Amino acid sequence: MVRPDEPVRVTIAVPTFHRPAELTTLLPMLLAHADRAAALGGADRAAFTADVLVIDNDPEASGRPAVEAVQDARLRYVVEPHPGISAVRNRALDEVAGSRLLAFIDDDEHPHDGWLEHLLDTWESAGHPAAVAGRVVASFAGPLDPWLAAGRFYVRRSMPTGTPIDVAAAGNLLLDLDQVRASGVRFADDLGLSGGEDTLFSRQLHASGLRMVWCDESAITDLVPLDRMTRRWVLKRAWSHGNSASVLRVRLAGSRMRAIVARVSSVVGGLVRVVGGAVRWAFGSVTRSLTHQARGARAIWRGGGMVQGAAGVVYQEYARDEAAG
Repeated sequence: MVRPDEPVRVTIAVPTFHRPAELTTLLPMLLAHADRAAALGGADRAAFTADVLVIDNDPEASGRPAVEAVQDARLRYVVEPHPGISAVRNRALDEVAGSRLLAFIDDDEHPHDGWLEHLLDTWESAGHPAAVAGRVVASFAGPLDPWLAAGRFYVRRSMPTGTPIDVAAAGNLLLDLDQVRASGVRFADDLGLSGGEDTLFSRQLHASGLRMVWCDESAITDLVPLDRMTRRWVLKRAWSHGNSASVLRVRLAGSRMRAIVARVSSVVGGLVRVVGGAVRWAFGSVTRSLTHQARGARAIWRGGGMVQGAAGVVYQEYARDEAAG
């Protein structure tokens, strides 16, 4: 139980890999949000204290100079050499033993005004759920291809604050660590280079009976670089999402028979998407509709990824070459 006279410690965790310039811009923003969180509190609500933890997945510690340049006692830096975002997120869970709350934000994102305060407000007003997820909006490094805009590839979900959810991404996520630790749920290491680790993590929290809610006022901007503004990239991402959907569906099945059913259902569902997507793409080509062309192509690639995942193949979207570590 949280009492108004007991400050609740919040740690903002920033996973990073080969993005020192982005850290240089982001860290002062996060410390400003930590200041505003510490100003919260009153007679009828908890007070907060906040700090920032950077977890670098580069064994060469390329992010260290950006962190050391800030020179703030509330900022801490650790290196997690094991490759993959799951290892980084689990390291964050392990590093913040003295914190009640953990707020994840990625190194290529910028928080909007009130980002952290809204997460904390919702956590309190919703009766301390295990997780509070917020919005992500895209900002582009250049003009967006009309085909990509028509396909709405970068549009993320939005819903009323307080809406119960059963899945959440970790790019804008507040966790109640008392409940997370009690559940024993961790990020799956074998999904660290494929993606989907946050989907599995949040679904397992929900399956264990923990509550998660949405906070629409809390928003961050996802900075989309030019190399992620191509048709090839968004279709590969659709394949990856389809693959993860099948892999996670099988993993969450709970029994061998249910896993078989999940594999068959994923194959059927994937093939339906491939066929339906092809029909929609062809219709869009005939009618010159960019929306039907883009959404049809997305369905084809997502369906293909679903079939691949049902076969037990995990698509390594974030696989690194030797030079990248």
